[in-house]
Amino acid sequence: MLTRDLVIIGGGSAGMAAAIEAKKNGIDDILILEKDSVLGGILNQCIHNGFGLTEFKEELTGPEYLSRFAKQVEELGIEYKLDSLVLNVTKDRIVTYSNAVDGVVTLQAKAIVFATGCYERGPGAIQLAGDRVAGIITAGTAQKYLNIHGFLAGKRIVILGSGDIGLIMARRMTLEGAKVLCVSEIMPYSNGLNRNIAQCLNDYNIPLYLSRSVLRVEGKGRVEKVVLAAVDEKMKFIPGTEMEFECDTLLLSVGLIPYVGLLSDIGTEMSSTRGAKVNDQLETTVPGVFACGNCLHVHDVVDFVTDEGRDAGRGAANYIKGLLKQTKKIKVNPGDGVGYVIPQYIETDLNNDITFKFRVRKPIQNVFVNFKSGDVLVHKVVKPVLIPSEMVMIKINKDKLANLPVDEITVSLEERK
Repeated sequence: MLTRDLVIIGGGSAGMAAAIEAKKNGIDDILILEKDSVLGGILNQCIHNGFGLTEFKEELTGPEYLSRFAKQVEELGIEYKLDSLVLNVTKDRIVTYSNAVDGVVTLQAKAIVFATGCYERGPGAIQLAGDRVAGIITAGTAQKYLNIHGFLAGKRIVILGSGDIGLIMARRMTLEGAKVLCVSEIMPYSNGLNRNIAQCLNDYNIPLYLSRSVLRVEGKGRVEKVVLAAVDEKMKFIPGTEMEFECDTLLLSVGLIPYVGLLSDIGTEMSSTRGAKVNDQLETTVPGVFACGNCLHVHDVVDFVTDEGRDAGRGAANYIKGLLKQTKKIKVNPGDGVGYVIPQYIETDLNNDITFKFRVRKPIQNVFVNFKSGDVLVHKVVKPVLIPSEMVMIKINKDKLANLPVDEITVSLEERK
């Protein structure tokens, strides 16, 4: 059987960053497996700017951003295989993949990094009511049709969901001559970044309707009408609040789900993010298997995906070299107001400070973020504004985590009085 030190599944921003970092940390035998025909993942179709502000201190398009990492992969001599589909992974890190050149290949890896990204929720996932007709399409698919293949998905468009892809596509479709009638969001707040609301909706006078969703879709053969209605606090439609829009397309931007099928198959413990539970090195509950990027939890900024890929690459390199020394396991829990926290465990010898990443459940202002172990306050940070669409990152000095009263930390919000 063929052997590899490190196999990275996924050649997007997280996968490339993991490979580059592992190489810089002394691992030479690396293989990236990418199912698409090019490296870069979803960034290939993201031709808008806004990438690289943190990573490069300049504003780049998606293809420009990915090209800088693809160039490093080439310069470092990191091997990658395109059009390669991973068919199976086992707990003992045996990977089976196939492509048109190599056929079916099975190899043994010392470590694996999953950087498989995420996928969009479709009409079935939200139980969309009405006629099953053409013209109902996810925003990311519409983006690929337009930016890669040059096909405009529709001419009169309603967008359901105010995620960033939906907001960006509202502007993109408008620039290509389509009429975007509105963006409807079931929550009482937008799920996109504030900058995208300003640049993609406000600048083009596209209305955003909050606390509204699609009551039904009507059409014969193709979408002809979308009916929106307001929802109450229990997400139930309110009679008498219907709004009708004659259109030919309904774009769905209703959330992303980490792609973790292969991780689930090997018994990896999953978290509320629908991604894997990981420790401070981004190692999953299966030894030697790491996860990063959008297959771990959905990010709002690709620069953070890249940085997380580096962490996973470094963790995998340390595992291969036998440098990960696990001590006692400290469990990390989300508390009041917090949806999830990564990492879910701290297991290593605390040679480095720990960055905790989390999202809040709803918009909130003027709060303390408390890190407690039992009744002891370990760390406290003041935050003037927190919103669900923006991931929060707080780094805590390793010395504060060295002698906790109990092997547990809870991250919670406390309103300032």
